[in-house]
Amino acid sequence: MEQVNLTQQDEDRMIEAEFQDVLNGYLKSNHRKKAEIIERAFRFAKKAHGGIRRRSGEPYILHPIAVAKIASQEIGLGSTSICAALLHDVVEDTEYTVEDIEQQFGKKIAQLVAGLTKISGGIFGDRASAQAENFRKLLLTMNEDIRVVLIKMADRLHNMRTLGSMAPNKQYKIAGETLYIYAPLAHRLGLFAIKTELEDLSFKYEHPKAYEQIRQQIKASEEKRQNVYNDFAAPIHEKLHQLGLKYEAKARVKSVYSIWRKMETKHVPFDEVYDLYAMRIIFDCDDQSKEKGICWSIYSAITDIYRLHPDRTRDWISAPKANGYQALHLTVMGPDGNWVEVQIRSRRMDEIAEKGFAAHWKYKIGESDEESELNLWLRTVKDILDDPNPNAIDFLDTLKLNLFASEIVVFTPKGELITLPNGSSVLDVAFELHSQIGVKCIAGKVNHKLVPLSQKLNSGDQVEVLTSQSQTPKPEWMEYLATAKARTRLRAALRKEMQPMIDKGKDMLAKFLSDAEVEGSNQVITRMMSFYHVTTRDALYQKIGNGEVDLNGYVLRESPKTSPGLLQKIFRLGSQATTVLTPKAKNAKSKSVERDVVAPEKINTKEVYKLYQDDKEQNFVFVDCCHPMPGDDVMGFVNDDNKVEVHALTCPRAQVLKASYGPRIVATEWQTVATKFLASVSIAGVDRHGILQELTQMISNHLSIDIRSLHIDTNNEVFSCRLTVLVEDAEVVNALCSRVKKIKGVQSAVRV
Repeated sequence: MEQVNLTQQDEDRMIEAEFQDVLNGYLKSNHRKKAEIIERAFRFAKKAHGGIRRRSGEPYILHPIAVAKIASQEIGLGSTSICAALLHDVVEDTEYTVEDIEQQFGKKIAQLVAGLTKISGGIFGDRASAQAENFRKLLLTMNEDIRVVLIKMADRLHNMRTLGSMAPNKQYKIAGETLYIYAPLAHRLGLFAIKTELEDLSFKYEHPKAYEQIRQQIKASEEKRQNVYNDFAAPIHEKLHQLGLKYEAKARVKSVYSIWRKMETKHVPFDEVYDLYAMRIIFDCDDQSKEKGICWSIYSAITDIYRLHPDRTRDWISAPKANGYQALHLTVMGPDGNWVEVQIRSRRMDEIAEKGFAAHWKYKIGESDEESELNLWLRTVKDILDDPNPNAIDFLDTLKLNLFASEIVVFTPKGELITLPNGSSVLDVAFELHSQIGVKCIAGKVNHKLVPLSQKLNSGDQVEVLTSQSQTPKPEWMEYLATAKARTRLRAALRKEMQPMIDKGKDMLAKFLSDAEVEGSNQVITRMMSFYHVTTRDALYQKIGNGEVDLNGYVLRESPKTSPGLLQKIFRLGSQATTVLTPKAKNAKSKSVERDVVAPEKINTKEVYKLYQDDKEQNFVFVDCCHPMPGDDVMGFVNDDNKVEVHALTCPRAQVLKASYGPRIVATEWQTVATKFLASVSIAGVDRHGILQELTQMISNHLSIDIRSLHIDTNNEVFSCRLTVLVEDAEVVNALCSRVKKIKGVQSAVRV
């Protein structure tokens, strides 16, 4: 009994110490000191969560304390937000209501807690995902109070820091969701330190081996990197001292995730990621009006020493990013022959860069400036939310497109400045100005030169939109658009234009199915959508309405191989035909393929699913979006037929599934797989006589690998080769790449 009491006392001491840490951090900040209400909120939350434990076994109250600490010390929020963070799970997990919170702590804190509670659940359509609805609600609350979202970011960061105690399928779901939505959202809100940590933690759980390998490589190269940095920084320090500046300079090492992304996209090994670090110079300046001048004087000093890369200077001081980020970036050639980025900021700019909008409030001069900047971005979010027919996947894709996009700044003929995502076109500008201008846009003038409406824009372009009253919106315009506002407005215009045709097609199909006495019409419509390659029912109805689908060619007939009266539903398009089978006929057909796909009646997503395959059957299916093989990091997705689809974790479709259909994600493990897989390898190097023969001999004779295709191009002294081989697993491909790189003249060999 004494042991239990002692443990309880130890826990109480630990809880009090953790809370004291939050309180001390708050008291050191420059917020107005309201320690009493924070203390009351803590006591209230501690009592409400009394006796409840997290999955890891620790007292639940430690989670709200940790969230409050992140909100206060890493985001820089004040007492209202700290109280809301301490109370954020009280309404959802205990018997207390929002009214109780309001009575005890006032309206503002109650509103924040209500906003945080609202985000935690809900669905906006029969087949839509709860996660997508959560993000929708999360963004809607921004219009009410941005602090709700900032506290939610703190909550997500602590959940990621403690993800190790969760089941593997939950780890995939939460890590995927974090990487897909929360990390870019943190980036958009200017929370760069949090964004980097969220990315690294997500990567750690999705690709543990790759994460650990890169981490070790960073550690091993630390001394060498530090020496290179010291050589680079020494003459810069000398110049800055001559300028009489008070500053600090440090090497900022790329995060594990960003190094891995570079290795993946550029197909280079760790040793060839040359921009592993950037130099950051942060100077002290009490007068905000002098900051710009000091930035450019440092720029001038550095370019006196090193050669400037002319295309990689970024002036975020004259035109800050939409999230408030300000800095001057330049890239120069270092003494070792590699390009090095230098970031120049004032102390104020640095705080805003790391803590985002919360730091803005600290430095706010006039209410209107920062509010308008915040509202500008919130309007972008509102455009995403304005779509009247939200589809979970489309919604997340559009959201991601606008969260991730780096920005460009263009000008109207009158000199007005418009901030757009990178990759925006003339058509985006047209819709940005007004829906009707977008719908009637026929072309544009960029820097006084006539261009098509699909023309992609660069920062600094002057853009004039040309319109015609006879113009009508076209579905293919969607391919030219990069902004949520333009996509939403184009969808609405197309829907308005096409609605009579959609209604006509819907009536035609309903009549046809009724006349044919078809049971399970939803299944037939789904199959028709797949056959005609359309993603929405409206698109199918439109095709039927304008005569692209001939319903008369869709006939019902008796199947000769089954019992009388069992019907197959067949529809034709020209010479193509596909068959929609009743369940019995479907089962009969599946037995004729080489292997049956079998699965347990009930797949337990909480356990690791073992992937196996033999001569007769397999318990998983591959899909066309990615081509994983044994040895790759993969996950399973339980589809509508209760079969486990296998996706590579890097597959774009898998990222959407993790963020949208969390409960159907299952952790997988390769067991026994009898099939061989096609793998593509890209090889490049310096051409010489006999290199192709040496290459093919090594692969076929020494490694005993079947070559299925080989395509080689030479350009002067350089060759590139695309090789397709038949292999058992990913390790064979890795070994192949490793051996090929040892051939004289070969510079790189990577699986693609």
